[in-house]
Amino acid sequence: MEIDEYQAVRTQCLAWLARLTGEQGEGLRRLFEGCASLADCLAIIEERGARMRCCPHCTGDKLYRHGILRGLQRYRCRQCRRSFNALTDTPLAFIRLREKWLPFLQCMLGSMTVRAAAESTGIHRNTSFRWRHRFLAMAKDDRPKPLSGIVEADETYLLESQKGSRQLTRPARRRGGHARKRGISGELDCILVARDRQGRTCDFVPGRGPVTVARLQRHLLPVLDKAVLLATDAAAAYRDFAKHHGIAHRAVNVRQGERVLGEIHVQNVNRYHAMFKNWLIRFHGVASHYLPHYLGWIHGLDCRHLSTPQQFLRAALFPAGS
Repeated sequence: MEIDEYQAVRTQCLAWLARLTGEQGEGLRRLFEGCASLADCLAIIEERGARMRCCPHCTGDKLYRHGILRGLQRYRCRQCRRSFNALTDTPLAFIRLREKWLPFLQCMLGSMTVRAAAESTGIHRNTSFRWRHRFLAMAKDDRPKPLSGIVEADETYLLESQKGSRQLTRPARRRGGHARKRGISGELDCILVARDRQGRTCDFVPGRGPVTVARLQRHLLPVLDKAVLLATDAAAAYRDFAKHHGIAHRAVNVRQGERVLGEIHVQNVNRYHAMFKNWLIRFHGVASHYLPHYLGWIHGLDCRHLSTPQQFLRAALFPAGS
């Protein structure tokens, strides 16, 4: 059945099911929604399969269809003789219960916790945690490039966390905790955010401790247009970075009370920092290892390019820019 025909039939069935009442009607509605989710999910996965031009094992380009397994078309490479499907070599390979993927992604669009999402979709909490980071593994790299016009850049810091780690590299501390040293130190994870006036945003976790010219060169330079005007605070690292690469630069000295100099300010970035930290509170602390995943998650929600479960699934399957 073609996708357009399927959607028409689905609409008719939903209208019919809406007239049913009682426990039996609710059970039929849940069963149909699960089937619909599975069909939508398989259709999106097969979009990736239709784009595949080479074998993920040996990059050979001589492929042929090799049957269907669990609803997905399989292919075989004539060169290495290995078979694969559209999920091979992706973070979603070998994940089962595909009929629950889209309902689970709807929970993620609602920023639900691991346990709440597990209860809502009927999966184990460990599965919920694993799915969260599998779906974010590729979506976290979906960023606009390059940033243009006036680009604000600033960093914020979170206390380093080894939540969930079985081998700590330091003595354990109570939930939350405090840094042993005052100021910006190696106990803090640096989160660098750059945002232009069109709302395009790039974020990075360059390491721990204060931002440096080397880190700016590694992360910030590749996403800047050649003709940008870089707006930052008065940190010396930004000044030296801009001077070394010939980038127009203006700074506001926040410590001396300068917040806005005409069109020059970093308030958009600071607002993004505050939004991210407030959103992060519901998860009661996240491991430093997963910070890029959560940054990718909030980026998708903030920029509204992940507004449906289908869009979320495509972001998890298709590399950025593909």
